[in-house]
Amino acid sequence: MRGNHHTPNGTTLSVWQVVELARHSLRPYSHDYLRRLVPDFVELHGDRLSGDDPALIAGVGTWHGRTTMFFGHQKGRSLKERVSRNWGMMHPEGYRKAIRLAHHAAKFGFPIVSLIDTPGAYPGAAAEDRGIAAAIASAIREWFEIPVPIVAAVIGEGGSGGALGMGVADRVIMLENSIYSVASPEAAASIVWRDNSRKVEAAEQLQLTARDLLAMGVVEEIVPEPAGGAHADYDAASAVLDEALYRHLQPLLAQPVADLLQHRYERFRYIDSLIRAEPHFGPKID
Repeated sequence: MRGNHHTPNGTTLSVWQVVELARHSLRPYSHDYLRRLVPDFVELHGDRLSGDDPALIAGVGTWHGRTTMFFGHQKGRSLKERVSRNWGMMHPEGYRKAIRLAHHAAKFGFPIVSLIDTPGAYPGAAAEDRGIAAAIASAIREWFEIPVPIVAAVIGEGGSGGALGMGVADRVIMLENSIYSVASPEAAASIVWRDNSRKVEAAEQLQLTARDLLAMGVVEEIVPEPAGGAHADYDAASAVLDEALYRHLQPLLAQPVADLLQHRYERFRYIDSLIRAEPHFGPKID
C-alpha cells in the first residue's frame, strides 16, 4: 500500500492508522506538554477587539532558562471542554490573539514555540461573519514579519489553513504519528469524489504523514514517539519533543534578524514551489 508508515521499532502502519493515532482521544494535547515543559507557564487571553478564543492556549513561561512565548491548540478532553474549546478549531479572535502576543514577544525578544493540533479553523457561519478567512490570511502575512525565532511542532492534526495560520515558523517538526495536510481526508473525499466514505483512499493520496512531509522538505524532523504512540507515555513523549524543539531553536537564536526573516520567507517559497511543480497535489479525480 502506498505511503505505509514505518515506525522506529520496525512495525508498519497504514496511512489511515497514522490518521487514527494523530486523532487518538487520549493523545497528549498542548496543555499536557506545556505542564511538563513550562511549569511556570502563565496563560494570556484576548485579542483586545472581540474576545478570547479558548481553542488556542497562549502565554509565557521559563523554558531552558529563557522566557518564551508559547502557543498551542487545545481540543479538550470531556464533551463539555471540547464544546468550550470548539474541538481546537480557532475563530478569528484566536488568530488575532496569536498575532497580538507574537508582537509582544518581538518587543521583549522572546522566542516563540507553536504546538499545532487542529482539524482546521472553525468553518461555521459565526466565524465567517467575523472574517475567518481574512484573519488567517492576515496572520500568515504577519508571521513573516515577527523578528524573533519561531519553532513549530505538529503534535497531532495539522489541518488546512487553520493549522498554517499558526505554522509559519523558521523550523517545523512533526511527531511521528501526526499528520499535516491541505484538508482532512474526509473533506478531500467529499470535495473530489462527493463521497466521504472514500476517506481512507484520500488519506493515501494526500501525502500527509510525517515521513511524506520530511521527504518533500516541508518539515525538518520527525520526532519519535513512545511505543504505541504518544498517548502511551506522556512524560516520555514530552521529553523527546522538548529536546527536539530546543535543539532546533538554539541555532536560530544566534541568527541576525534580517537573515532569520529572509530564511523564513525562502522556506515557504520553497514549499510554494513544490505545490506549483505538482499540479495534481492531493487526491486524484477518477
